[in-house]
Amino acid sequence: MPQLRLALNQIDSTVGDLAGNAEAVVHWTRHSAEQGAHLVAFPEMVLTGYPVEDLALRSSFVQASRDALRALAERLRDEGFGELPVVVGYLDRTEEAKPKFGQPAGAPRNAGAVLYRGEAVLTYSKHHLPNYGVFDEFRYFVPGETLPVVRVHGVDVALAICEDLWQDGGRVPATRSAGAGLLLSINASPYEQNKDDQRLELVRKRAQEAGCTTAYLAMIGGQDELVFDGDSIVVDKDGEVIARAPQFAEGCIVLDLELPAAAPVPPSGTVDDGLRIEHVTLSEEPLPAYEGELTGGYAERLDDDEEVYSALVVGLRAYAAKNGFSSVLIGLSGGIDSAITAAIACDALGAQNVYGVAMPSRYSSDHSIGDAEELARRTGLNFRTVPIAPMFDAYMGSLGLTGLAEENLQSRLRGTMLMALSNQEGHIVLAPGNKSELAVGYSTLYGDSVGAYGPIKDVYKTAIFRLAKWRNRAAQERGQTPPIPENSISKPPSAELRPDQVDTDSLPDYPVLDGILELYVDRDQGADTIVAAGYDRELVTKTLRMVDTAEYKRRQYPPGTKISAKGFGKDRRLPITNRWRESAAG
Repeated sequence: MPQLRLALNQIDSTVGDLAGNAEAVVHWTRHSAEQGAHLVAFPEMVLTGYPVEDLALRSSFVQASRDALRALAERLRDEGFGELPVVVGYLDRTEEAKPKFGQPAGAPRNAGAVLYRGEAVLTYSKHHLPNYGVFDEFRYFVPGETLPVVRVHGVDVALAICEDLWQDGGRVPATRSAGAGLLLSINASPYEQNKDDQRLELVRKRAQEAGCTTAYLAMIGGQDELVFDGDSIVVDKDGEVIARAPQFAEGCIVLDLELPAAAPVPPSGTVDDGLRIEHVTLSEEPLPAYEGELTGGYAERLDDDEEVYSALVVGLRAYAAKNGFSSVLIGLSGGIDSAITAAIACDALGAQNVYGVAMPSRYSSDHSIGDAEELARRTGLNFRTVPIAPMFDAYMGSLGLTGLAEENLQSRLRGTMLMALSNQEGHIVLAPGNKSELAVGYSTLYGDSVGAYGPIKDVYKTAIFRLAKWRNRAAQERGQTPPIPENSISKPPSAELRPDQVDTDSLPDYPVLDGILELYVDRDQGADTIVAAGYDRELVTKTLRMVDTAEYKRRQYPPGTKISAKGFGKDRRLPITNRWRESAAG
């Protein structure tokens, strides 16, 4: 059978940075060529970054993407790579699109192109458009209606884009009908917990349905709240894994494949789901047999806690770097949330770029101040202490606040101080709130919710403890100092805004609370179903009411890394003004 050396470039890109993204494509194409590749591929919309959201509706941006693609094709040719086919994702539009009700103005397309000899010899668009979770692709794009097939060294390669594999029908069965020897899918599939296992089974299934070797190339990096974890996969026609790339690591997989020879007569006509085969022949003759087979390798899988922690690190690192920030500021209370936020920040940006400030009040315990100092000592981050008592006393002397207003004043003074230091010194503030707190509104607007980014906003409190223990254990295994003080993990959580306060004064124990929240927030289960799962009826009703009435707070919380199937933000969209309340039937 013919041989083909495939290079899958699992790389990051930045939305809107057309020049920088094109430079990355050239760099990794050069690397692929040096490895002897015969076909080179890059992720979905790598030229524009992904997701571009409403930029897709801006005709100037679409045109800039098209211009950048042409310039990239010419540059690859001029730099000596004209004979090397390169598959690139970009933003395109339908030629001579006619306005149509329910279709995006200008008919943008989530597209791919095969660049060869200085031009795009084949262009195509995603056929299946996702419209769930964080995806709004019906809003932005029109679907492609072709099965693109390119013949490279005597092998027919069918091309697809991300959702074309996730949905039944379409290009996968069409690939079998067309008799292609390889199905190559370029993807920008965001990370979610446990998605790696789901992704593997999907690719295996689709390879069997397509009847050919299938390569699933994924993006790496972060964009706003989304993280892309790589984990590119190649399987044979029987679903057996040939190669698998590392998670959360940029790089290039180069592997040799033995693939069926293309039919003498190129496929044509209309196949499954009405897709029209669009076939382009680049090189008809198979390559001479060569030695020194490259296998691509199989990267070791991360365990569940390391995977989540890595996603949080990559998400913060990408957000800071892509928005031009090199340092972060965190209010350190001595508690578990600020401690793990600081550890993530140190791992993402380096301890020298992390600034912590303790802001004790009259209710702050000695051990909390000591725990914050110990965290700074263990991690090496920059640390200072600025008491808020003088400011608090001044406000109290003027306003005479009591109760909740007095408690929240302390939090808001800390938020004001953090934002003042941010303005003065140029750091971005990290908000340390977790998903449990955000769900039930256990936070203070313009207080502990201030910041530019919330690294743990999609992590439940029970998972926070688990991740902290994992991070300390991982440090010990590497012969390093565990970053998080043991006391921050073991002591009862408390906002310390009044004497002897603990979180359980207002909330159920976190394992119980998180169990209810996971059913209600992540799975959209109603009150009766949650009670049937074994939770107390009165507690369920109270918890769900807290979630419902806190929507206005969540809308004002900063963005943060998404790790679950349903994070607060684009995933979960509920009205602020809403009189519907879940109640468990008696």
